[in-house]
Amino acid sequence: MTTTVFLVRHGVHDQLQGRLCGRSSGVLMGAAGLAQAEAAGRRLAREGVEVVLTSPLERTRQTAERIARACGVPLQDEEALMEIDFGDWNGRNFDSLQGEPLWRTWNSERDTARPPSGESMAEVQARLTEWLERLTRSGAAAVAAVSHADVIKAAVGLATGLSMRFHGRFEISPGSVTTLVAGDGLLKLHALNEVPHG
Repeated sequence: MTTTVFLVRHGVHDQLQGRLCGRSSGVLMGAAGLAQAEAAGRRLAREGVEVVLTSPLERTRQTAERIARACGVPLQDEEALMEIDFGDWNGRNFDSLQGEPLWRTWNSERDTARPPSGESMAEVQARLTEWLERLTRSGAAAVAAVSHADVIKAAVGLATGLSMRFHGRFEISPGSVTTLVAGDGLLKLHALNEVPHG
């Protein structure tokens, strides 16, 4: 039994370039992000999605609600899809982080680095591995899972064996769909960063 997992990054929000929102509350999408969510919903409505799972943060939930409505399926929170815990960096402006040596290390050595008081990429991958195992045991044939760029990159790393040191070599755009197939002891990447239009 295999499960097709459509990993969707939340739509764009107005703070995307200004600060490391991380797990901050109150980060909402505007018209552009909502349009991306609607496009993702239309794209996934033809895939036989049985349930939409979402990180509990507002921006992912806004995206997931539109996908669930388009697919006519239930919506459930899933803690494993939560944004990485950036610890002391959560909510900081990017400009204020540029001078910190650990920030540079985090971005160049993400396979081993950790945000201060935060979560490593290896820990993100561990929670995703446990979640994917639960998902395949559930018997679901197709699910949509709405999450965040770094979490989706961690999942792609699991599927491809790519070190998180090379996380910057591929893009996970707002509103994009990345497709994995899990089951039979395997995890395969079927599509990366598909950006729905229309």
